[in-house]
Amino acid sequence: MSYLRAVLKNDTALEISHLKKIISLGKQLNINTSKYENELLKLTKKQQDKKTLPEIKPKKQEPKPQIASIESSKYTIEKVYTKDNMIIIDFYHQVSKNHIDYEIEKTKYANYYLFNLKGSFKDAEPTKLELTNINRIYVIQKQTNLLQIKVKNKNSLKPIYIINNKRIIIKFPTIQNTTNNIVNKTTTTTSKTTSKNVPKDIVLSINKYKKKIVVIDAGHGGKDAGAVGPGDKYEKTVVLSIGKYLYNILKQKGYEVYITRNNDRFIKVKNRTVLANNKNADIFLSIHANSVPKSKAHTIHGIETFFLSPARSERAKRVAAKENQSDIRTMSDATQESFLMVLNQSKITASNKLAIDVQQNMLYSLQKKYKDVVDGGVREGPFWVLVGAQMPSILIEVGYISHPKESKRLYNRYYQELLAKGIANGIDSYFLKNP
Repeated sequence: MSYLRAVLKNDTALEISHLKKIISLGKQLNINTSKYENELLKLTKKQQDKKTLPEIKPKKQEPKPQIASIESSKYTIEKVYTKDNMIIIDFYHQVSKNHIDYEIEKTKYANYYLFNLKGSFKDAEPTKLELTNINRIYVIQKQTNLLQIKVKNKNSLKPIYIINNKRIIIKFPTIQNTTNNIVNKTTTTTSKTTSKNVPKDIVLSINKYKKKIVVIDAGHGGKDAGAVGPGDKYEKTVVLSIGKYLYNILKQKGYEVYITRNNDRFIKVKNRTVLANNKNADIFLSIHANSVPKSKAHTIHGIETFFLSPARSERAKRVAAKENQSDIRTMSDATQESFLMVLNQSKITASNKLAIDVQQNMLYSLQKKYKDVVDGGVREGPFWVLVGAQMPSILIEVGYISHPKESKRLYNRYYQELLAKGIANGIDSYFLKNP
């Protein structure tokens, strides 16, 4: 008897169609196919069960929200809005006084108060701001990284700005119309009504930001030319011009301002603080220009701000010696230190704060146009012109008149105005933090 044996080998599971062919072929050849028939039954049942079950679709994974990092975003300002009659600018990052610059443009018909903010805001154009008793407010993205808030008003305003963490607040506390209207209405209603009826926030803002008195000293003058730069450029001329610009800017801001000289005349050093003391000034500033010998004239330049204290560096001693030349006083270094410490110890801290604010704002004002301006820093020095001041006082070295390039700038009117604006903004900043 002959037998035929069929062997089927497959590495993967057989499908129903394959099994049916095997069974059919096996019957034709008279081969036992029960094993394959059982397998076919299992597969058929499994397939039928699968059809009766509801189809479960895999859940689509929703894409995770992408959070753009602040650093990678091209916008640095989150929002600009008004609240409690203030303009508020919220940033995505920490801000400092370097993030805002303020100036005034006056025309025949209106005053424009310009707040230039270092940053970009995507909704600048559609943002509309309104404040009580303010004619109009514009929000303009002037450049990629410069947002301008332009406040138009017919009446003169005295705005202030406050820097707090990631926020800048612009206030107009000297708007008198609102306060006067409230007082007038209440007094006409009843004779018993007093200023207590005025909202506290208005009263506090008026009292807190009272008028400040500033005395400016334009160094040297008359027979004392001060330092002399290339082309017979005199320190006394430069500092007088800057002092006058500063005087006018502070006047526009609402300060009560005095200047020790407004022409080319000599004033003794010991008499320069007399005006400040007689006027009960809040601060005293003496403006000077620095210099070094010709051998170093091409290499040393920059702006510095000094406050009265015993000098701790040879550089500070050198600058002080130069500025003290017109004042004839002979004291040993030890005697000078003891005298200065006793005389002005209570004002050293306040003068240091004032010097820091003025130095930073001068740099910010100048470096927007002149990127190579050098920061000489804030230093201590025994300057006799500051000794008699009974208030925080500083001496500003606006640059080196001995340096060929810086000397030309110091005689440039635009450069002088930028210096004066920077000093004025520094004064604003100081009084905001030290009302």
